[in-house]
Amino acid sequence: MNKKQTLIISALLLVVVLCGYAATQVNSPLYVTDGEFIGETAANDKDNKKKEKSKTTSSSSYFTEAKLSRDQARNKATQTLKSLLDNDKTPAEQKKEAAEEYKNLALRGDKETNIELALKAQGFEEVVCELEDEKANIVVKHEKELSDQQLRQIKDVVVSKANIKNVQIKVIE
Repeated sequence: MNKKQTLIISALLLVVVLCGYAATQVNSPLYVTDGEFIGETAANDKDNKKKEKSKTTSSSSYFTEAKLSRDQARNKATQTLKSLLDNDKTPAEQKKEAAEEYKNLALRGDKETNIELALKAQGFEEVVCELEDEKANIVVKHEKELSDQQLRQIKDVVVSKANIKNVQIKVIE
């Protein structure tokens, strides 16, 4: 029985680690140049318009895919924790740990949503927020490099909503 519970907790931990790894991999295309996003530069305006549309679609789909991936990982972790909590054979100590993790997962999701909504309200077109223990990864869609004021604005929102001071901001055009 003890080995089974250890295995379940280890599996849950593995899911969390894999979600973190997947999130890191999802963030990796941020360093891709515009040319790599949309292919080689075309010779005429028609091709340029098609490629500009492709670039817009690529960045929009990035935000959609990032949010979808985050939500799927969170749902999977939530289901695992819920099954632990619902199992009558799970010891009280493990149920307590699972309940705490379940609560933290829900709170983290609420904070991420609140940060995204607050930043959209401040004029950012698309935003993805991913909170870790003491770190916030923010990806925003913006036409050009962010000004110092905009960077400070983003950090202030994260600090006020999640009380996290370590904020990494990435921009996608």
